[in-house]
Amino acid sequence: MDQLTLMAVHAHPDDEVLSTGGILARYADEGIRTILVTCTNGEQGDGANGAKPGEDGHDAAQVAQQRLTELRESAAHLGITHVELLGYQDSGMDGWEANHDPAAFWNTPVEQAAAKLSALMEKYRPQVVVTYDENGGYGHPDHIQAHRVAVAATEATGIPDKLYYTAIPRSAMRRMFETMKESGVELDFEPDDDFGTPDELITSVVDASSAVERKMKALRAHASQGDSIFVLRMPEETQHLAFSHEAFIRVVNKVEDAPDHEDDLFAGLR
Repeated sequence: MDQLTLMAVHAHPDDEVLSTGGILARYADEGIRTILVTCTNGEQGDGANGAKPGEDGHDAAQVAQQRLTELRESAAHLGITHVELLGYQDSGMDGWEANHDPAAFWNTPVEQAAAKLSALMEKYRPQVVVTYDENGGYGHPDHIQAHRVAVAATEATGIPDKLYYTAIPRSAMRRMFETMKESGVELDFEPDDDFGTPDELITSVVDASSAVERKMKALRAHASQGDSIFVLRMPEETQHLAFSHEAFIRVVNKVEDAPDHEDDLFAGLR
């Protein structure tokens, strides 16, 4: 049997931490090979002194170099076995001018990018693949494209036994914001009742409490993007609440013994 392998397909350097940092660290601890595929180089992130794309001081090439350096540090904290870069250009947030650049990941033919990811699936033969849902979690063009590419590669190769989408249960989101308010944290926004994934759609919840500290170290490694990582500004109690479990929706399953509701993405595979 092939070595047990988890492959996480993400859009940008830093995306690996919030929704999958816990499983990457936990499964690495358990001797499972962990593969992180990062689709873009993150050129549309913050530059020196927080410069945004289009502002003075924002150098896309330097931003990409910085973010990839940070990615390597983050991966080391999480114990990720291999980091693979597809090397596409960051498309920016929905509605940004960068969305229209023909070189942007968003504008890359899905079959072209899926062929590159399929080659990595052939190389590593992951039993479990994790990526975003159809909306990319919150509508980011590169997240949506990463979803499309991961699904296409899964279908084209037929290699993964299981495919999961990352999810944030609505109940967990409510608890987190309630805890923050009780702690006196001033919130820039409050989630609507329909923010997050309906609890009834969640199939898998993994205990990642052993990896909370490493997850925080991995987040801090992405220091150049600190302005946009609101979790770093949470009280420690809320960080532990937010990071102690990671939830997923299982959308492909070829494993007969896998239960309908899992606490292990490799249930039925070991």
